[in-house]
Amino acid sequence: MRSDGWHLTEDPHDVLDRAGEFLRSRPALHTTSLTTFEKLRTRAADGDGGEAALFGRLESGGEVQAVFSCLQTRRLGPTALTPEQADTLAALLADAGRPLTGVTADHDTATAFAEAWQRHTGAVPVFRQGLHLYRLGTLTPPEPFPEGRGRVVEAYDDEQTIRWCREFCVAVGEDVSTAAIDAGSWADTRFADKHFTFWETPDGTPVSLAGSTSMVGGMVRVDPVYTPSHLRGRGYAAAVTVEVSRAALAAGATDVVLYTDPANPTSNALYRRLGYVRITDVAVYDFPQAP
Repeated sequence: MRSDGWHLTEDPHDVLDRAGEFLRSRPALHTTSLTTFEKLRTRAADGDGGEAALFGRLESGGEVQAVFSCLQTRRLGPTALTPEQADTLAALLADAGRPLTGVTADHDTATAFAEAWQRHTGAVPVFRQGLHLYRLGTLTPPEPFPEGRGRVVEAYDDEQTIRWCREFCVAVGEDVSTAAIDAGSWADTRFADKHFTFWETPDGTPVSLAGSTSMVGGMVRVDPVYTPSHLRGRGYAAAVTVEVSRAALAAGATDVVLYTDPANPTSNALYRRLGYVRITDVAVYDFPQAP
């Protein structure tokens, strides 16, 4: 019989065996956890030993209540927690001498854990950014729709894809991904396992790009969406987003989601016009070393 409380492991399959159904029960809200564990599962199947990591599941009455992952970056990624659950987890990790660099979760969970981590370690959390999480309702293509077509990116497009992903990272301040791309370590970026689509003008010129995750638990996440600055304002980002959203629905996705920066009113307005509905807010905190 399984005991109640947090169960920690370095084996992601141990979590998946017990918590897979829980993660799939709320695919939109569990989007990051689903794709994280799917990536680890795929790498293991390919013979990749993976990276040093810690995982956990919270059980009560034989039912999984929450899950977290903490990969090589030592950033905690939990599903939704109550303040009491967050405090118990913070105490457990602190007592075990598990250092953390931060937490990313829904706003209430991340804030509760950041406060608990400060209580138990003395590390003062620093709020880095907030995000909106949107889920597709009824897909509504824009009118007028720009001329052109979507095209799934092939291997010969890798140079363009990598260049645009780097430009995207620079634009949004993703220094870790920018550094990895510059070092020639595309496989170490969060884009390496994405599927990409170009929007092309009628003469075949790529003008915008959208990526998407593989479907897991009926969920596909659109990420990133990028149009070079000199080509913006012509509807290309909307067109390529519609293209990958349609493809996800055609493949059987029940939940198509994406994250946005609350500080970018243009992108938020665009996705709302396309039928995306905001379902929660996410907070990102960093944990400096305790004094």
